[in-house]
Amino acid sequence: MKTVSRILLCAALLATAMLARAERTYNQAELDALLAPVALYPDTVLSNILIAASYPDDVREAAAWSRGNPQVRGDDALRLVENLPWHPSVKALVAMPEVLARMDESPAWLHDLGEAYRVHGPYVMDTVQSLRRRAQASGNLRSDSEQQVYYEGSNIVVAPLYPNVVYVRYYDPFVVYGPWWWPAFRPIVWRPFAPRVVVINRPVYVQHPVYVQHPVYTQRPVVVQHPVVVRPPVTRTPLRYEPEPRRYNGPPSPAVREQQRARQETQQNYYQRMPEARRGPTVQPQSHGQGVVRAAESRGRPQQQQQHRDERRRG
Repeated sequence: MKTVSRILLCAALLATAMLARAERTYNQAELDALLAPVALYPDTVLSNILIAASYPDDVREAAAWSRGNPQVRGDDALRLVENLPWHPSVKALVAMPEVLARMDESPAWLHDLGEAYRVHGPYVMDTVQSLRRRAQASGNLRSDSEQQVYYEGSNIVVAPLYPNVVYVRYYDPFVVYGPWWWPAFRPIVWRPFAPRVVVINRPVYVQHPVYVQHPVYTQRPVVVQHPVVVRPPVTRTPLRYEPEPRRYNGPPSPAVREQQRARQETQQNYYQRMPEARRGPTVQPQSHGQGVVRAAESRGRPQQQQQHRDERRRG
């Protein structure tokens, strides 16, 4: 009996482990909610956030280090953490302690963001572009004195106005994108922080830009040993406020299909419940002869009435 119990226990543990290792998939509503808090950050910052999300332990240790050194930021922070055993993307975020602290305060969101980026890399990039187009249409994503926003091909690029000066700002996802469109999946709202300018002259660990449709994944991170100078292209298309042509990105997600089905059922039920009186009167066709007779009768009636009035006066 004990042997059977042990076998069953081992089978249950094995099944639990296999379920834990099963790869989770995220629908479009979940991707929109996950990317909403960070999609409008400059490309270099957003790239480091997406990669650092896969190293939550390093993010937790780096956030604790930043809390212990509240006056250190920018180049000074990068110099002090250079030899610590963290992933390069996490080290780069130490220069921006406000963003690093908000990531550490949302462990569930951080885990889901890392998993979504690992499983749905290209779809994450497409979601970033979709969110940026919504913010652009709402008038909340444009070039200003701290950043430049422009098109590179069909993709929206967000870059610092000066290569070594990064302006880290706070924004509310329920404001910058307009009314939220997924009632069942809502983004987190970070604790507000004051906008800060970060000057970085030391090497920055930059991965592939976030607007690349199909990024190349490498097993080992590439550490840039010399300062990275990001220059905007010489010829670039100004930011246009017109919708991009629709393109086929695969079948709709389950959430979109459910919305389409519910919309069709609502329309069908509406027409079925509509009373016949609201559908307009039924007009019976008339023959040409009947129309002529009725017209003649209508013309003759006033003359007959006038004759009767004259006869009454003479009588």
